[in-house]
Amino acid sequence: MASAAVVTLDFTNVVNPGLGNSTAVNNFYNGGTSGHGTSGTNFGAAFSSNALAINNFNGCCEPDQALGKQGILFFLSGGAVTLDYAAGFSNGFSFNYSSNSQAFIRVYDGLGATGNVLATLNLALQANQGCPPNASGFYCNWTAIGVNFAGVAKSIDFGGGANFVAYDNITFGSSTVGGVPEPASWAMLIAGFGLVGATQRRRKAAVAA
Repeated sequence: MASAAVVTLDFTNVVNPGLGNSTAVNNFYNGGTSGHGTSGTNFGAAFSSNALAINNFNGCCEPDQALGKQGILFFLSGGAVTLDYAAGFSNGFSFNYSSNSQAFIRVYDGLGATGNVLATLNLALQANQGCPPNASGFYCNWTAIGVNFAGVAKSIDFGGGANFVAYDNITFGSSTVGGVPEPASWAMLIAGFGLVGATQRRRKAAVAA
C-alpha cells in the first residue's frame, strides 16, 4: 500500500544537520547519510549517485528564500538518474525547476525506473526567461510543475539536462508543490550557464584571493 502522506524534499543544506554544500545526496532521505556524512529524516527516498545538493551563492535566491532556506538539487551527469521511493506514492508528483536545457521526467511503478510509465513531464528551457529586473544569476526563473496519475509510483527518472537543470521542493503525493496550490516562484541561483561550472569558478576565485 502506498503512503498516503504528502512528502516534500527541500534540500536545505545550511541548517544542522543539513546536507552540506556541493555534496552527494546519497541516502540522506533514506535513513543513511549524505556525502558529507550528515543524516536527515528517513522518508525512504534514495537517489542515484550523481544527485548533488548545492547551497545558494553570494546571497542569491531560490523558491524557499522567504522561508530562510537554502539548497537545491541537480544531477552532475547523465546515465542512470533516478529517485527510488520504495514505499510507493499515489495521486501526484510535483516540484520547482529552473532549466537551461530541455529535459523530461518519467514516473514509474517499479523501482529503478522500471515497469510501467505512469506519467511524463516535459521541462522547457526557461532558466533566464522573464526574470525580475534585479536578477543577477542565470537560473533566475523558477517554475512549479506537477502531474496527477493513477496507480502507485515507486521511482522517478530525471532525463536529459544533466548539470543544466536545478530542482527544489520535490513533492510526492500531490500535483502541487508542497501539497498546497501556489504560483510559480521567481528565484536567482548561480551566475553562469552550468551549475557545476559556476561552483568551480567560485572555488577558484576563493583560492586566488
